[in-house]
Amino acid sequence: MVERMDRGLLETEPLQGRDEDAIASADSPSMLSEEEKEELKAELVQLEDEITTLRQVLSAKERHLVEIKQKLGMNLMNELKQNFSKSWHDVQTTTAYKKTHETLSHAGQKATAAFSNVGTAISKKFGDMRNSPTFKSFEERVETTVTSLKTKVGGVNHGGGSFEEVLSSTAHASAQSVAGGPRLAEGEELQC
Repeated sequence: MVERMDRGLLETEPLQGRDEDAIASADSPSMLSEEEKEELKAELVQLEDEITTLRQVLSAKERHLVEIKQKLGMNLMNELKQNFSKSWHDVQTTTAYKKTHETLSHAGQKATAAFSNVGTAISKKFGDMRNSPTFKSFEERVETTVTSLKTKVGGVNHGGGSFEEVLSSTAHASAQSVAGGPRLAEGEELQC
C-alpha cells in the first residue's frame, strides 16, 4: 500500500485509483518528450558529477584532518582516552553516581570501624589469654621442656637465657649432632 505526503505529514490513507494512474504515467519514459528526456539526462550527469566532486572534497578534508591530528600528536588511543575520561566525568556528575558513592563511602567507613573494633577485641582477648593461669602453666611446661632438651643435648646453661638463646643453642647442638657428634643408638629415644 503506497502512502502520500500532504502538508509535511504522512497520511495513513491509501492512494486512490486516479492517484496511482498519475504516478504510473509519470514513471513511464514513453510519456516524456525528447527534449524533457535530454534535460533529465543532463541533470542526471550533473548530479553524478557533483556527488563525485563532493566525495573527493570529503576525502581530501579527511586526509587533512588526519595530518593536523598527527601534527598535534593526537592519535586514536589519545582520542579514546579523552572520550573515556569525558564519559567517566559525565558519569561522576550524575545524581545516581553521587548517591551511590556517598552510600558506599558511608558503608566503607562503618566497615572500617567494625574491623577496628574486632581487631581491638581480639587483641584484648589474646592479652587476657596470655595472663590466664592456663597459658602461664603452658608457658612453664614449654620452658621446662626446652631446659630439659638443652641439658640433654648441649649441657647445662646456668645463666637461663632468652627463648632466642635457647633456640640458637638447640640449633647449634643439632648441627653438631648431624656433623658427627654423639648419636642415639637405634631404638634409643630422647627423653624429656
